[in-house]
Amino acid sequence: MQSRVVLASSSPYRKELLSRLRLNFECAAPNLDESPLPGESVSGMVERLSRSKAAALSARFPNHIIIGSDQAAELSGASIGKPGTLEAAKAQLLQAAGKTLVFHTGLCVLDSATGHCETVIVPTTVEFRRYSEREIERYLELEPALDCAGSFKSEGLGISLCARITSDDSTALIGLPMVALSKLLTRFGGNPLD
Repeated sequence: MQSRVVLASSSPYRKELLSRLRLNFECAAPNLDESPLPGESVSGMVERLSRSKAAALSARFPNHIIIGSDQAAELSGASIGKPGTLEAAKAQLLQAAGKTLVFHTGLCVLDSATGHCETVIVPTTVEFRRYSEREIERYLELEPALDCAGSFKSEGLGISLCARITSDDSTALIGLPMVALSKLLTRFGGNPLD
């Protein structure tokens, strides 16, 4: 299996996480619209997108194990994605100050030869401390997190913005829940320790 693994992502964070399992894998970016559907919950959206990302590559990689993942933050029922600009990042972080967000990380493992797939959603609760506008500006100056959901890069300087993180899988917050992935890969015949 190690030569047949594809990560359906161009994210350097997900690539680094998957490399920890010492599998031979390749990365390929799926090309799909990641807009939420009307009335879709945040967890429903990340589950759908994780599955869609893996499925989007199945024709190109017909005999592979394809890993799809997606993440979005939720504040008061609203989805918060990647900011894309410094202005949007600042607005997201101002909105999050002193509040609790749930980061939903979706994971799908698909066997493109059989069509069998399994998905999981791993929630991570992040309680942000109260911080100043100047602290946000300094954080974004030192580590612009424009490609991170909620403008929050927990594996870097962003950790200084939070009061508490609660999760069953610390890697989920970075973008690929490795505990869940290891379990799924084992079920798909790819235990990295075999």
